[in-house]
Amino acid sequence: MLRIRLQRRGRKKRPIHHIVVADNRKPRDGRIIEDLGRFDNVTPKNQLDLNRERALHWLKQGAQPTDTVRSIFKDEGIMYEMHLIRWGKSEEEIEEALAEWRERREEKEKEVPTRKERQQALLEAEEKEFQKQLKKKAEEAAKEKAKQEALASEEDDEEEEAAAEDEEKAEVAEEDDQQEAEAQEETADEESPAPETSETETEEVEAQEEESDEDDSEDKAEAQEEESAEEAKAKEEEEDKDTEAAADEDEEESEAEGQVSTDMLAKEAIEHIENTPLDELEGFVPEDEDRVTVQRALDDKKEE
Repeated sequence: MLRIRLQRRGRKKRPIHHIVVADNRKPRDGRIIEDLGRFDNVTPKNQLDLNRERALHWLKQGAQPTDTVRSIFKDEGIMYEMHLIRWGKSEEEIEEALAEWRERREEKEKEVPTRKERQQALLEAEEKEFQKQLKKKAEEAAKEKAKQEALASEEDDEEEEAAAEDEEKAEVAEEDDQQEAEAQEETADEESPAPETSETETEEVEAQEEESDEDDSEDKAEAQEEESAEEAKAKEEEEDKDTEAAADEDEEESEAEGQVSTDMLAKEAIEHIENTPLDELEGFVPEDEDRVTVQRALDDKKEE
């Protein structure tokens, strides 16, 4: 049986298919009867170079196309033309039908977007949705912020109202206390009798004055004793400070004796070298001292 099929040609990773008529019993890349054209499915538009008349000829001879070749012939209108021929249509009718079919296919191709157009439309839709989500989030954040500000202002108003009420209550309480105090003073003045002096009262006053004089003399003696005690205490504190200062100096000297030049800044080490006798500087500058200024200060001290 004759078959119309594709035969792979070309090179590795870049095939080109030949549309051929061959015996069904022959291998795919074996001997062929006739080459009908080329089909390049690597390009985006699936380029096709086909001998239409010879394809119709072999279809009339009973050659059966494979599924892939049938799909190619169907897209080119060859199968539709073959169907009209089998119905016994004239050439003019076939041409009119094919013209109508081509117009419908062109309209359909215009309506159907290409892969690039679909990708661009998808990107635009995603971008629009993203912008919409951003706008929605911004609106929600603005509403939440306004809500928080409203709650904060309400709380501030409530606090101010509560403070004003407390102030009013305090003022009212003060006025009530003042009024009660004035009323008590008035009643006390009305009830208290006029003062009467007597000899016993004068004697009591004189005794109180004598007692106050004695208390004053005792207070003066106590004040003098306190002053003397404070002076003695101040002297003791000064002596303690002097002893502490001497101890601190001794500690500093002992610490300075245990230190080496690498433990100090260069300026401090140089000052220590200049202010310390030479016999006490033994071991102060170690061998790993790489500062020239310190070494120079020690050499100057030795030359002196």
